[in-house]
Amino acid sequence: MYLVMRDECLLRCAWVGSDPLYRAYHDREWGVPVHDDRLLFEFLTLEGAQAGLSWITILRKRGSYRAACAVLGPEPAATFDGAKVVELLANPGIVRNRLKVESAVNNARSFLKIQEEFVSFDAYQWRFVDGGPIRNAWRSIKEVPCSTPASDAMSRDLKRRGFRFVGSTICYAHMQAVGMVNDHTVDCFRWREVS
Repeated sequence: MYLVMRDECLLRCAWVGSDPLYRAYHDREWGVPVHDDRLLFEFLTLEGAQAGLSWITILRKRGSYRAACAVLGPEPAATFDGAKVVELLANPGIVRNRLKVESAVNNARSFLKIQEEFVSFDAYQWRFVDGGPIRNAWRSIKEVPCSTPASDAMSRDLKRRGFRFVGSTICYAHMQAVGMVNDHTVDCFRWREVS
């Protein structure tokens, strides 16, 4: 006999809420270690676009970013010129902020340079957590930090390499999203699953 739990019965991190898109993201992606450079670039770009906005806003625009080629990978984004930036700024499906769009193009170029130097962005970024995820054991969302010494170091180094929209808070959100840290609270059903 199998016991099937209904979705609404699962205990999740307090930030999730009831939005099905948010739940799916939390349940399937957030905190899962990512080692694919294309996906790492996508998350870094989306985190930069999120600055000052809610994450659910960005999740709702994620498909439009992919369709616009802005986050399919660093190679296409690195080739965008001024005309492509103007085209993107007219796209209501993405965050139409010139600084954020231009930073995505700039960051794509910097991302490719890191790949050349380290063979992969994956090898570069996982150095900031000694190659493996940090497993936290927060009891409350109030305990989860906005930044850490590791995100401070990553932010400083990315900025030194020419990246924009990569402050320590953005870097920490990126680290959480791609599983460099497990910040699911211990009462969340995903805490054990991603550990």
